[in-house]
Amino acid sequence: MTTSNKPLSLAGPVDADIQRTAELNKFLVEAGLYESAHESARREEVLGELDKIVKDWVKQLTSQRGYTDQMVEDANAVLFTFGSYRLGVHGPGADVDTLCVGPSYVNREEDFFIVLHDILAQTEEVTELQPVPDAHVPVMKFKFHGISIDLLYASVSLLVVPSDLDISQESVLYDIDEATVRSLNGCRVADQILRLVPNIENFRTTLRCLKHWAKRRGVYSNVTGFLGGVNWALLVARVCQLYPNAVPSMLVSRFFRVFTQWRWPNPVMLCAIEEEELGFPVWDPRKNPRDRTHHMPIITPAYPCMNSSYNVSTSTLRVMIEQFQFGNKICQEIELNKANWPALFESFQFFEAYKNYLQVDIIAEDDEDLRLWKGWVESRLRQLTLKIERDTYGKLQCHPYPYEYADPSRQCAHCAFFMGLSRNVGVKIEEGQQFDIRGTVDEFRHDINMYMFWKPGMELAVSHVRRKEIPAYVFPEGYRRPRPQRHVSHQQQSDKNDTENGNMTGSPDGQLKRKHDSAGTDDTEPCRSVKRASVSPVHPKHDSPGTDDTEPCRSVKRASVSPVHPTTSSPSSGNISDEATCNNQKKMSSNASGGSQNSHGSGNLEQANCSGSSPASEKSTDSIASDSKCVIGETVCSGDVTNNLVTCISPVNNSTPTVAVCTTLKRVAEKVVSELVGSESLGGNNPELLEIAEKDMGSVLVENVHFGGNGVTQSGLHEELEV
Repeated sequence: MTTSNKPLSLAGPVDADIQRTAELNKFLVEAGLYESAHESARREEVLGELDKIVKDWVKQLTSQRGYTDQMVEDANAVLFTFGSYRLGVHGPGADVDTLCVGPSYVNREEDFFIVLHDILAQTEEVTELQPVPDAHVPVMKFKFHGISIDLLYASVSLLVVPSDLDISQESVLYDIDEATVRSLNGCRVADQILRLVPNIENFRTTLRCLKHWAKRRGVYSNVTGFLGGVNWALLVARVCQLYPNAVPSMLVSRFFRVFTQWRWPNPVMLCAIEEEELGFPVWDPRKNPRDRTHHMPIITPAYPCMNSSYNVSTSTLRVMIEQFQFGNKICQEIELNKANWPALFESFQFFEAYKNYLQVDIIAEDDEDLRLWKGWVESRLRQLTLKIERDTYGKLQCHPYPYEYADPSRQCAHCAFFMGLSRNVGVKIEEGQQFDIRGTVDEFRHDINMYMFWKPGMELAVSHVRRKEIPAYVFPEGYRRPRPQRHVSHQQQSDKNDTENGNMTGSPDGQLKRKHDSAGTDDTEPCRSVKRASVSPVHPKHDSPGTDDTEPCRSVKRASVSPVHPTTSSPSSGNISDEATCNNQKKMSSNASGGSQNSHGSGNLEQANCSGSSPASEKSTDSIASDSKCVIGETVCSGDVTNNLVTCISPVNNSTPTVAVCTTLKRVAEKVVSELVGSESLGGNNPELLEIAEKDMGSVLVENVHFGGNGVTQSGLHEELEV
């Protein structure tokens, strides 16, 4: 499989391009994207100290295993850097991706993750040490003198590792496993990128600019399904190849021009995909069915060539294409002198872009537990996006936002992630069709609770919030600012849909509330024209007296519901007014240990919070049925596992009465074997889920990957692309 490296244009800069490049460089400096000379020197010192530690570690193991004195003297380990540090685009406070290459008799499982781990744990300068042996690329994370280090290990087929080892040679891959290949590939890919770009300095400036832009626009995160550092580096490198004489201001503009028009899933490749005789699998959709399901293939240039962006889903690809269009529009205005560079880096107003959101609250007893627990949950957020796409057949799209937020008013360690929900405007949705993703959320929470290192106090809650209910702590000033004018296309579509769809309601109390006393409270708020729902008691296994909160209600009709049983799940039946959407809550305080017993099943409602029809200006972009005055387009029911708070948002339809079904899950507190958890703990792809989630799309996607008669992939660009 080959790709054409023929440039699209050999044109160089004119005076205006040189001036714009100078302005861009000035902006990047003022934005603080370059580290100081002092910090740069400090990184070098830290890497030097770490190099001495790993060399002593290998010599110690060599001596313990009875090798000769000469072998002990020659024993060696070599440190390599990769990622942003190796590419020369790291900024202040960035972590350093590091690879340790050791001899064949020093293994990863015991020697690296146990012996070296213990050495680092006893080193006073090392903090926040976190081994992740089951990750797709096994890694040890820690801070050394305050500088974040991600340390990988690769054992090569050599008794003595030479100090001048060239890991770009294929011979280094002889007789090693695939995990070691993945560990080596970070360095091999970084070296290949620097070899393949026509001008390294222009490449670095452009990449630094685009990484900053991606972070500002919320599309920089491999773990949540967007693009990470290596992905952005490969895209920028490809643009540099297409415009070899362009300066950074031109390359930034051409970047958006190219990838706004790119015909995904045609792959982005810097060079031909080579198949060596070593037998490692390479990316090839003609041979590998799973490769056909990839939405945005960005292929690494070093053997074995892989798709570096397999985490991208249909929803995240849609978001990135919209952001490319935004960038292209601003760059056109800059070239016409109608805008300046700061306009390109305007922060994306995520909390104004959708009417409905999922809020994922993560809670732990202390900051250290939260760091571990959050890392596990964040690595699985992409699976929630895939599950929602799968269970709604692609009709409901999920926009995960890669930034975390903390509620400073909480006494426990806490952070929250948010996801925007919207219907897929490209898919026809039947009148009255509704989305119930409560089962999807429960499945996700079940997967999360399989964390092998779970501790009491580690809790998770997924709840639905409307835009007006977004908590104030997510806003920089601590309060919501007036809604600004936006450039993004999906918000314009959102405003259009507001007049076509129903309304999705939710309760502000869907957010978690931490209770520290065992006695319940009785908080009652005034209601207007309320008819109380008939309820039966909830019987959790270990609970304290619950609270009885009554929310403001309008036009409420009586609902009959069945009791919740902590360890069973069953459907519920009942009636709800076809002009009311009910948000039903039952709150219970947490047990003394900070844990709770969860269940999924059908529930009695302590009270019903019902709102009548909303004005057209407040109708949801994501609601589907337009006949009802109050209709839910997406439905989420989630349990607060900290307080046993159950939030249910049920769909209501004129023709089919429905009832809220409250579901929670029993926590998996016992340890689970690593085979059940999976080998890709940090954002790696779950192959089985991916196959299920995208099996219906595979045949369509592979038809769109254009191959010539000789098996050569065709360009992802349209022939009429303006250069």
